[in-house]
Amino acid sequence: MLNKPPNIIFIITDQQRLDTINALGYNYMRTPNLDRLVENGVSYTNAFCCGATSVAARAALFTGMYPHNTGVYSFDHWSHHSSWIQDLADINYHCVNIGKMHIIPIYDNIGFHERRVIENKCQKFSQYGVQEDEWGWWLRMHGCEREVDRHLKDPNWTKKYNAIAWDRDEELHSDIFCGNTAVSWIKTWNWNKPLFLQIGFPGPHEPYDPPQRFIDLYKDIEVPLPIKSHENLNSKPIQHKAFRHFFKYTKNDESQIDLSSASDSDIIRLRKHYFGNISLIDEKIGEILKALEEVGQLDNSVVIFTSDHGDNLGDHGLPYKWLMYDSIVNIPMVISDFRKNSNINRVDESLVSHIDLGPTILNIAGIENIPQRLEGRSLLQKEVALFPETVFCEDNYLIMMREKKFKLVYYIGQFEDGELYDLQNDPDELNNLWHSLEFKNKKLMMIEKLLRWLTMSNYKNKNYKTNEENKILRLPGSEKFGPFLHGQITALPDDKQTLS
Repeated sequence: MLNKPPNIIFIITDQQRLDTINALGYNYMRTPNLDRLVENGVSYTNAFCCGATSVAARAALFTGMYPHNTGVYSFDHWSHHSSWIQDLADINYHCVNIGKMHIIPIYDNIGFHERRVIENKCQKFSQYGVQEDEWGWWLRMHGCEREVDRHLKDPNWTKKYNAIAWDRDEELHSDIFCGNTAVSWIKTWNWNKPLFLQIGFPGPHEPYDPPQRFIDLYKDIEVPLPIKSHENLNSKPIQHKAFRHFFKYTKNDESQIDLSSASDSDIIRLRKHYFGNISLIDEKIGEILKALEEVGQLDNSVVIFTSDHGDNLGDHGLPYKWLMYDSIVNIPMVISDFRKNSNINRVDESLVSHIDLGPTILNIAGIENIPQRLEGRSLLQKEVALFPETVFCEDNYLIMMREKKFKLVYYIGQFEDGELYDLQNDPDELNNLWHSLEFKNKKLMMIEKLLRWLTMSNYKNKNYKTNEENKILRLPGSEKFGPFLHGQITALPDDKQTLS
């Protein structure tokens, strides 16, 4: 089987944090099928997204390029960029999307041969020039409409904190519809080619709305309280307070939420709805794996699971995403190779990124020479990263650079303010060290490294040659023109790097 091109099943949820899989040590979760993926694969517990919102994260993931190279920081067009999906199509993979992709324009294909589009639960499609997606038409076939503007219709909406129970037939729920569509497609396709199947569940993105039976799974379970840093917000950039204020008063669909007035019990209730939505998706993942078994394809499949970004869920008194806390940017990433007969069940704590998934998937498909435009490196190969043990995330005016021990968040245009955390001693990111004299040199060194990354990231990592004896990383062409023209980076102990 290992000599046959494998099927690649790429499952992406929307807005799912790392701490939501039981087998990774979060025993309050009910995720038997995600646990199965963990037990049969490699789990990257220090995996990070490249954008702190859906469109930026997905554009970076599927183009293999960072936001500053695509220009996609938020709800920007990105389908005109090259995608590694087209590279799979070029080697005879049949490429299919079922569910959420957040491509803009919404019905473009970026290399897919087939698409079954399912977008946000509360999406208004008039702005995209279409009436509905496939789920919206499914609702209409059953005499229903997509729920929008509940914050305007329900006088008690702000007291529900976006946590409600799905009160229609289960088959009409967007995540169930997505899972069922994927199962049906798997069972009816002719399997005459290797398959790349991307399944994009709309949940657990808000509103947190699973059917009641999934909420009941957490009825008697103690779930973690949020990280509290209300008193620390004064030490952080003004955007943190402004962010909470914005969502208190927004009139944008179901996004309105006022966590400044939420009690611990309100947040616990919200979280149990969110976890219930993940358990719903987990049930559908089990059905997808079963369908692959029934058609005789699971033992020639590699299943990859991740999410586009996480969710604060009340941590730091904040909802949703848009900032750079680990609850937002640290996402689950599991690669399970079912072609192998024994359970792998390995945890890899290396710092990795969504930017590495494109090269990894192309390697899995048999492509050894990764296209130069892709900025990551394959997790299957021992390539030397341009900035080892460092990951980056961008969104609008923010750039995060995260090392194992420190995190810097650079606010473009406001050098006087930013974020710096000593993650070893402050894993909850409570104590902002940006203005600390003790850490001034560390901050400046990280800013220098971040700015070097911005200027160098469009070079493919393997074009750099590492001299293991003197730890010098040379730019392409430096042998011909010398370091005076092309520069050289000298890596010193503890990552104290200088540019000469």
